[in-house]
Amino acid sequence: MSTVIEQPVHVRMIASAPRMDTVPATLRYDPEDPFAVHMTFPAPATLEGTEVSWEFARELLEAGIDAAAGVGDVRVRPYGYDRTVLEFHAREGVAMVHIRTVELRRFLQRAQLLVPTGLEHQHLDLDRNLTALLRDAC
Repeated sequence: MSTVIEQPVHVRMIASAPRMDTVPATLRYDPEDPFAVHMTFPAPATLEGTEVSWEFARELLEAGIDAAAGVGDVRVRPYGYDRTVLEFHAREGVAMVHIRTVELRRFLQRAQLLVPTGLEHQHLDLDRNLTALLRDAC
């Protein structure tokens, strides 16, 4: 049985529409998908009016706390001494959020206790993934 980490956080939306100063979001880490972090935003915080979840590398989040990281759909960088900016790039535009760095560090420390960096491969079930991939190909 796997322990999944879910940590509620409050983020400040930058140039959001509809206009909201802060919104709740959830950071999620599942050791069965050891390289990934999920960040979910509730329906009222999105342009579509539906819940939106982004998946990106845990390594990206770790790197982006101390220096700008990422060149794709998700980018992370420090902002001042106590905030981190996450940018989410999509066809519809760019969403930027500020989050307290201490909250990200706490989340990453909890994930690190479950799956230390460099040992992610030990938590992959390659046989199950390959079976699912081959089943879907038929």
